Parts: sequence; structure tokens; C-alpha cells
Amino acid sequence: MKLNDKNWSEGVARWAVKYSAKLTYGEAREALQELAQIEISENSVWRLTQHWGEALKRVEAQEDERANGMVESQATGKVEIKSEVRLGASMDGTMLYVRGEAWKELKVGCFFEVEAAPTLDPETMDWVDLAHARAITFVSHLGGPEPFGKKMWTESKRRRWHNAVDTQVVGDGAVWIWNLVADYFYDAHQVVDWYHATEHLATAAHLAFGEGTPEASRWFTQQETPLFQGHADRIAQTILTLADKYPDAKEKLQEQAGYFIHYHHRMQYMELRSDGWVIGSGMVESGGRRFKDRFAQAGMRWSRVGAERLLPVRAAFMSGRFDERWQSAYNSPPN
Repeated sequence: MKLNDKNWSEGVARWAVKYSAKLTYGEAREALQELAQIEISENSVWRLTQHWGEALKRVEAQEDERANGMVESQATGKVEIKSEVRLGASMDGTMLYVRGEAWKELKVGCFFEVEAAPTLDPETMDWVDLAHARAITFVSHLGGPEPFGKKMWTESKRRRWHNAVDTQVVGDGAVWIWNLVADYFYDAHQVVDWYHATEHLATAAHLAFGEGTPEASRWFTQQETPLFQGHADRIAQTILTLADKYPDAKEKLQEQAGYFIHYHHRMQYMELRSDGWVIGSGMVESGGRRFKDRFAQAGMRWSRVGAERLLPVRAAFMSGRFDERWQSAYNSPPN
């Protein structure tokens, strides 16, 4: 490999890029110096990450091609797939700053296996089996929903979505998420994140009774159980009644009622939980925060090219695929 400043060994290059997936370039330089006594400049860490980030983008594209081909092989019976796995997907967005473009949304998606595990109920203090997300992998895209949807579709093939025994999608109330679900994952169980729904319930309570008041708290508690039981349409009618009673907040209360009317069919929380599905999107929200931790620290400003070269490195690291993809990139013929 030829760079402007120095040729580094494969080991140094790999660790510089891997550390850059989770640390700033300066912090990666310090870690290499402290942990491995490797003297390397911050600029060299950046150069290595830019060079190999582009290589990992190519590996990702090659994997996409293989994933698409794998589905064709499955259709002709050439690939043996175990079918007892239940899979889920989730999508969200976070923001990073791109020079010349200001703040842009980074769309983040993940796929996961749904498995039941003993969980301590904080209210009853009993151990109950609840669904959890396991074996999580991530994809990201700095741009609009259409190319992101294609990346999600390809990752679903890589995770063998169509061979799962059953599937689900979890998301918040963003319209673009459910548009993509309608395009690609329409036959999966669909659920609006429970905590997102309760935030809207709390907003309605604050609009009607005042934020932080005993009346708001009491009303919220009264409505939380029906919401969990799947009666979002009934809650919507209750909020519309409040809208007539409190004219100063009527328009905003009607907006909250509309939210529950629109999404009521994705709010069957008790039924979904009893059937062994997750009802929260914490796995993708956590993923979004991890991307943000690397890309949106104080003062960070990215060129689009620089961000798009680091994003596949970060996604591979978060998905536990970095070492595999590094070997593919390093052993590939020079571009």
C-alpha cells in the first residue's frame, strides 16, 4: 500500500482503522502509542482510515452482490437455511454536521434475532420471559430514504430475512420509516415503539392538564394500561373529548389524537409481547447514539467524503464484522 507519508504494516494499518471506528483520530493515535508503543501521527491515522474506509466500502458492495445472489440460490433450493430463527428490524435517524450542507440526517437501521430470556419485572419483581434483541447488525446511510431502503433490503437478504420463521419491524412515528416498511417489509409484524407512544400520551396529558400537575399524572396513568392492552383508538377518542373541553389546546390535542388513530394497528403491545416480540426500539436508538458518539462530538465537522468513508468502518465494527471485512479488503487486488 502506498500512502504519501509512509508505508505501514498490515497490523498497524488494521489497528489504526479499527481504533478510528470508535475513537477520534487523535485518540486513536494516543491509544496506539500507549498500548502498542506505535509512533504514528494523527494525520497518518486519518490517511489510513480514509484509504481503507474506501476499501471497506467496496467490500460492503461486494457483499451486497453476494447477498442478492444468495436469495436467488435459495429460491432454487441450492442453499440450506435453518428456519427456526425469528428476526426483527428497526430504523431511526440521528444528525451529523457536513461541511457545506449543515446538519444532515444519518439514517440507521439494524437487524436482530428475537429471543426470549428471563427478565426481572421492575414492578412485580418477578422473573418473566420477555423478548430481547440478539446478534444485532447495523447499516447506515447519509441521505434520503430511498437508497437507505435498498441498503436495508440488502441487509435483510444477508440476514436471510425471508427464511426466518417470522419477522417484525419496530420504529417510531417517522413517516419515512413506515413508507419503507410498506415497500420492503409489509408482511412483518409492525409495532410503534412503546416508549414513543407513551411520550405522545404524556404530551396529551400535559396539553390538557398542565405539565407536572397531579391531574396530568393521574390521567396518564389511567390511559397507560389501555394503551398497552391495544386500545389506542379508544384513547384517541378520549383525547378528542379533551380537545373539545380545552379550546386553547384543541388543535394540538387533535394532533395527538390523530397520531393514535393513524398508528393504532401498530400498537397491539400486550398481544405482541405475549407472542414473544419486542415492543421497544432501544436497539436501533442505542445504535444511533453510538454513531452519534463518533460523528457528532462537540465541534465535529465532516466532509461528505470523509464521513462516507468512515461510516462503513463504524458499521462493521458495531456489527462485529470488522475483522472479517478487513481481511477481505486487505487481500483484495489493488483498485
